[in-house]
Amino acid sequence: MILAALAALAYALAAFGLVRRLQAGGSAHGALWPLLLAGNGVLLQLGLHVWAGHLRGAPDLHFFAALSLVSLGMAALTVAAARLERLEALGVVVFPVAAACVLTYALGAQPGSGSNDLPWPILMHAWLALLAYAALALAALFAAGLWLQERALRQRRITGVVRILPPLTQSESLLFRTLVAAFALLTLALAMGLVFVENLFAQHLMHKTVLSLLSWTVLATLLFGHWRWGWRGAKAARWTLAAMLLLGLAFFGSRFVYEFLLAR
Repeated sequence: MILAALAALAYALAAFGLVRRLQAGGSAHGALWPLLLAGNGVLLQLGLHVWAGHLRGAPDLHFFAALSLVSLGMAALTVAAARLERLEALGVVVFPVAAACVLTYALGAQPGSGSNDLPWPILMHAWLALLAYAALALAALFAAGLWLQERALRQRRITGVVRILPPLTQSESLLFRTLVAAFALLTLALAMGLVFVENLFAQHLMHKTVLSLLSWTVLATLLFGHWRWGWRGAKAARWTLAAMLLLGLAFFGSRFVYEFLLAR
């Protein structure tokens, strides 16, 4: 719990620092100390999961643990990209989410509830799927920002949150680069599942497999449509959100049903 509280505090202070810079100057670029705090939050959150896995004898991939791991991936990607792409303002959304998820995991974790007896290829399949969802969640934030920018330009009202977003061309480039990364990670996760899971279409895995394949198909269609017909803006945002929803239902929907409704 101490590690979770320290990680949440670091994330909260980082978000607070970014908000103050945005209020003062309309830009969070160059906000070094909030990013350092967020980096410490990432390390503390990672340490929490490593320590919890050590105590259980295996990684914990249950519902709240998976949410925390996704938020960890989002926070780590945000910190890594911020200095390169001037995306510090993204932390205003991502870091509070990470703080909430790590506290929820620490409060809701069940002793001895690790994913025991899972071979490493299955664990790698799960890690890749969670990382793909983290990248897809960031892509959804980029897509929402891109949609807001295009609407503001059409209405000629560049105010509010639109002022702190990256330039339109940069937002679009970031969106599709992130989508390519998410697509590659999801492809690897599905490939490992097909190779190493004995019966990927068994009854208890059918819904998860079908939803993951649907998410992969939506991503593939969007990326092809962008390359072939120049899909962007609101259309890209809708397809991105659809892919994120499908992948979220594949993992978190099934885990919620099994762990909370069926108590398995």
